[in-house]
This record gives sequence, C-alpha cells and structure tokens, in this order.
Amino acid sequence: MKGILKIAFKLLVNDKGKFAALLMGITFAVFLMVMMTSIFSGVLRSASSVVINIGAKIWVMDPAVTTVANSIPMPDFVQDAVRSIDGVKFAVPLYSGAATLRLSNGVYQSVSILGLDDTSLLGRPELLQGNITDIFAENGFLVVKDSEINKLNDPHIGTTFELNEHRGVIVGIAKVTANGLFGMPTLYTTYNRAIQYIPNARFTTSYVLVEPKSPEAVQHIKDEVKKMGFIAVTNEEFRENISTYYKYKTGLGTNILIMTLISFIVGLSISGQTFYTFILENLDKFGALKAIGAKSRELIIMIVFQAGFTALTGYGLGVGLCTLMIGLAKIRLPNYASVVTFGNLGIAFIMVLIIAIFSSLIGVRKVLKIEPFDVFRG
Repeated sequence: MKGILKIAFKLLVNDKGKFAALLMGITFAVFLMVMMTSIFSGVLRSASSVVINIGAKIWVMDPAVTTVANSIPMPDFVQDAVRSIDGVKFAVPLYSGAATLRLSNGVYQSVSILGLDDTSLLGRPELLQGNITDIFAENGFLVVKDSEINKLNDPHIGTTFELNEHRGVIVGIAKVTANGLFGMPTLYTTYNRAIQYIPNARFTTSYVLVEPKSPEAVQHIKDEVKKMGFIAVTNEEFRENISTYYKYKTGLGTNILIMTLISFIVGLSISGQTFYTFILENLDKFGALKAIGAKSRELIIMIVFQAGFTALTGYGLGVGLCTLMIGLAKIRLPNYASVVTFGNLGIAFIMVLIIAIFSSLIGVRKVLKIEPFDVFRG
C-alpha cells in the first residue's frame, strides 16, 4: 500500500502545472468561503458587543427588542418586581442609548452611552487608566479605547466635552472585549447621570440585569418575568437572538450565504475539471498499472489519495491566506469586523471534503472503465 501511495504522489506532483492549477482552485475557493463566513461572524460579534462586554447572566427586556442597540424603555416598577422574585440575588438597571457630543474643537460627534447602576456598577469595563471610583465624580465619564476613539480627538483623562448643555469630563480610559458595530465611540457613566444628561421618554430603564442565586433559579425567573409581560433571557440566548435577527431578518445573512455558495461552486467546478484533465493525461499510466496486476481497489485508493491530498493542501493554504489577509486588514483597519472561528473552519472543511469526493468520483469512473489492452494498443 505504501508503494501505491508513493506512485500516486509522484503522478500527482510530476505535472507541476496541473498540480498548481488544482491547488489554486481549491485554495481560492477556501479563501473566499472562510473570508465570507469570517466577516459574518465578525459582524455578529460586533452586534452583540454590549452583551459580551456587560456580561450579565440574565437580561430582562421588552419582548419587542430585536437587537441590543434598539432597546425599548421599561417602567421603573419592573426592576422592583424582578428583585422580589425568588431566586434573584440582585437586579440592577442599565441605560443604553445614543447621544451627540460637542467636542472642545466645536465638532459634533455621535456616541453610544451606557449608564451603569450607581451602586454596583455591574458591567463596568476594565480600566487602562484612571480609577473606577472617579466615575462618581461630577460629570465623570469613561471612554472605551477602541478603533473609534480617534473620533473624539484622542481623549485623555481630563478631556472635556459638552452633552446637551452639560459638561462632561473623561475620568478613565477603558478597554472592552468586543468592539461595536455601528462605528460610534462608547462612553460609560452612572445610570442617574445618563438619564439626567440625555433627553428621554417617560421610562428610562433599557434593561434590568439580573444575577440569579443559582443556575436552577433561571427558569423560574424567566417564568415570573413572562407573567409581567416582559421577557428574561440569558447572556447566550440574547446573543443568539441578535444573531438570528441579522441572519434572517436582514439581507446580510442571505448575501453571505450566496457568496459562500458561489465560492463553493467555483472551487468544485475548477477542481473537478482540472482533476478530470489530470486523469485523462495519466490514463495510460493507470492502464499500465492495471496491466501489471494493480487491483481496482488499489487504483481507487490512489485516486482518493490524490484528490484528498490536493484538497487538504489547498484547504491549509486557503485558511492560511485568509488568516494573513484578515491580520493585515486589522493592522491597517482596527475596526475591521472579521473573526475566524472553529465553525467557519468546519464549514469550509466540510465543503472541501465534498469537493474532494466529487473529484474522486470523476477520476474513479474513468479509471475503472479503462482496459490495459486499449492502452497498449494505442
């Protein structure tokens, strides 16, 4: 068997042009498939950035909420009602909204503002500079150091701005796990300061963040919140709901799916056609092997090895090229939303296996039909 595989390998790489064409087709297809799905994964991660960064175990919200950015304010009694549910360790409010700042140079800039509970500061970010207690100082705000911070003219501790005729002061520079999707800088402050500085409707609580006493209490909390006319979801469920919205309620998911399928079809057609040409050009060699005693099973193993080796090599090159491109893009464009995940790699791997199987079937059918007599007669 080792000798058969060695012969198959030499036949495959002997024609460097055909071998390079096979690798190029699969590599290009894998590159496009991984790139498209990685962009989609990056967008979904950025869309759930607030949920990831806050990290609350349970989120209570209006049933009509589809994404974390489109919060619907709830009456103040919801927080008190949630606190009274058995199994709730504590429940605090979260303000989530947008505002327009007037910077010191007179430029106006839209920002996203998160108001944390004044007592617990649940969901506070990790600070790179400053002290978290300074957020309680007069006009105190934390700014997130991400790809959008430059839009605030590179603020530092002590930088001032104007928000609805209120003076704001940067008292800390923070970092978060995930960057936002909509290209706006993010500021953190206390809940009461957020609702005081930003014009709001009658209700101001965007979400109620809940810490359950135990994992067993989660379902009871959900049931009790549902009786009040609202919903309670876990962190993972909220992220999944946001992903579902972007996948099926917007054109983003459909467009990415179409592009991925096109990449797959391109790779399938190029590799299938090139591999078929490779089999035709080496048909005499397969016939000679059959004439000297090679069994059909051994010839099938040779073809499967050749197709599999080419597919896996192209897969590795495609993934490597995609990772390199994403890395370079993030160096030049820090807000570039693209994440390579195990799911993306798995989808591309399955599609590459399908390409390998398709190419093998084409080759096997042709080789099994050949008769040694026809080869030597030619």
